[in-house]
Amino acid sequence: MTTREPAAPAEGETFAQLLAALKDAYGTNDSRIAERIGAHVSTVNNWAHGKANPRPAALRALAREYPQFTEERLFASIGKRAPAALSPDRRAKVLEVFDRLTEEQQEMLLIQASAVAETNDRPS
Repeated sequence: MTTREPAAPAEGETFAQLLAALKDAYGTNDSRIAERIGAHVSTVNNWAHGKANPRPAALRALAREYPQFTEERLFASIGKRAPAALSPDRRAKVLEVFDRLTEEQQEMLLIQASAVAETNDRPS
């Protein structure tokens, strides 16, 4: 597949604009994008026409399949910040703290963390 260098992101770039740039850079279309990320073509078409924005899982799949378009740029186009990767050191620190909590405290922290994470999954 031949790809072109994508245009620089514009301030306030919408997801529909970004998707058009992605299709141009990769010479692809809604059907092929849908196939590669496991979405329905009508879903991708709705994104392309600005009728809906993708969920975070779809944005991560797009970044994985079309690496010229970073998670940061994809998430920014829907008005969100990309989730941070969890480094091995940070993972170890989280588990170290978690191991010092009671079962009830662990459960409460999981509920709180899940609620915060769910705000990232909501469409904007």
